[in-house]
Order: sequence, then structure tokens, then C-alpha cells
Amino acid sequence: MGEATPREAPEAALAFVEAGRGAAIATVMETWGSAPRPAGAQLAISGDGALVGSVSGGCVEGAVAAEAVAALADGKPRLLEYGVADEDAFSVGLACGGTIRILLEPVGGAGPDPEMLAEIVAARAARRGVVLATRPGDWAHRLIADPGDPLWPEAEAALRADRSGFAGEWFLCAHAPAPRLVVVGAAHVAQHLAPMARIAGFDVTVIDPRSAFATEARFPGTRVMVDLPDEALAEVGLDSRVAVVTLTHDPKIDDPAIVATLASDAFYLGCLGSRKTHAQRLERLAGLGEALGRIHAPVGLAIGARTPAEIAVAILAEIVARLRA
Repeated sequence: MGEATPREAPEAALAFVEAGRGAAIATVMETWGSAPRPAGAQLAISGDGALVGSVSGGCVEGAVAAEAVAALADGKPRLLEYGVADEDAFSVGLACGGTIRILLEPVGGAGPDPEMLAEIVAARAARRGVVLATRPGDWAHRLIADPGDPLWPEAEAALRADRSGFAGEWFLCAHAPAPRLVVVGAAHVAQHLAPMARIAGFDVTVIDPRSAFATEARFPGTRVMVDLPDEALAEVGLDSRVAVVTLTHDPKIDDPAIVATLASDAFYLGCLGSRKTHAQRLERLAGLGEALGRIHAPVGLAIGARTPAEIAVAILAEIVARLRA
């Protein structure tokens, strides 16, 4: 079983169905106390027992998977509740003082159909937010992506906050685009930051016009672009779910990236360098005016980081803090 963002479960469930394995999706609907995963966290379960995602950090996944067998057999959704006061929950390890309510749905039948999952997957690939609304009373489902929908204000708020929850009788599961990190400068810090960010659920791209640095060997599993930053950023796209970090100290590389990012909706821009280096940066880019206040520099939380790996930890922590603010 691997960790997954709430948005990875639809992709996994759709792949299970297309392979003829069958699938169910478990979604955390409500939590109380110290529940380990928030509302909207999801687990995809194949008909042969494969798991992708998490609804409790490992505490109740086994019990949910067992319930999924029955759900796939009868085609009916069910609501599951686990808590420390529940003997069944205690037996599977949810002893942290919290309670979670989980919606378990077979794909097809009374659950979401494969076409609906395909729409969610397509929207995610196109970096468009979409909300799956489910009404537990009669198991009605509908996708919300249109301002004309009566529930659009609540759905839009859920996407903006990347937070799922109830709006009246409807449970809104937000499928916002995955956060993206663009690292400008294939430096030593970037070699640590890229894999850390991928583990944290970010799509990562490393940009550097210097071909000696920007290599797949130095960044295995990461998209690497040997291009000028402003051109590469235009290709990648800078939306409100994108963070940009510049690491080269070279104004010819960093400054075009900074200008492009400040002209966009990117939620974070961090620049490596000392306070003196940043003061010089502000002088060079003074024409950008108040927008320069969006720059996080020196980049990263002040945790006393010294090594490249520690600096990467500080940078990623600051990005996540900004994303979740």
C-alpha cells in the first residue's frame, strides 16, 4: 500500500476497472478528534486486493479492504465508521483517540461509474479542478465544474482550499490539480529538493539552460528541461497551484524566471541567496515594484539549515506552509 493524494485514487481505480480487475473507492467523509487523514483522503481497492492511497495512515485499511469485497459483490455503497470506542476499530489499530466516517463505493452499480472517473482523471491531467458531489441518502452523484451549477460557490471554495466536506446533504470531494514545483537551477540543493517534493505529492520540473547540470542522471524520475527559464516556464504553465524556486545565483538565469513568476498566479516564489544577494536582486528588479514583496528570500524556513539536504527540507517546508495557509 502506498501513500497517495486524494486525486490519485480515481486514476488507480480507473486503471483497475480498465484492466478488468474491478475497483472500489473509499473516501474519508468526516473526522473527529485525532483522525490521521483529513476529509477527502481516498483509497482505491482493486477486486484482487491491490491498494493505492490511504484513509487512515494504515490503521483501518485492512478492514476497509475487507468491506470492499462485499461492496464489489453486491454493487452497493456503504458508510463505515471507525473510532477508539468501537471494538472493531480498536482491533484494526485506530487507537489515537479519533473517529473517521468513510464512504465506500464500488465503481459502477450504485457508485460512481467509470465514465465519471475518466472525467475526473482528464480534468486532473488538464490541471482543471473538479468536484465530485455525492448524496449519501440516495447515492446520487454529479460532477461540478461549471459556475452554472447551484453548488458551484461551495465547490469553488472547496477547490480553492483543497478541502473536502459537506455542503448541506451533498458531500463534496475536491479534486484540485496536483501542486507543481518548478526548480530553476539544477544545483546540488535541487538534487535533494526534487525527490523530496515528489514524495510530498508535487509534480516536479527542473529547468536549467546548462546541459552539464540538467541531466536525467542527476535527476532520475524528474522532468528536466534544458532551456531558458522564461521559455520553459511558458511551456510548463504557471497557475495558482505552482511554486517556483530559483537556485543558481546567476541573474541571467534567475531573473527571467522571477519576472515570469511574478507576472503569474503562482502561489510561491523562493530565491536562494544571502540577504546581501537578495538586496542586490531587489535593486536589479526595482521596476517590478510591490510585486517583489512576494519573493521568499532567503528561501526556506529558518531552521538553521546548513547542508544541501537540510536547505531542501527548509524550502519544501516553506512551500507546504504557503500552500496550506
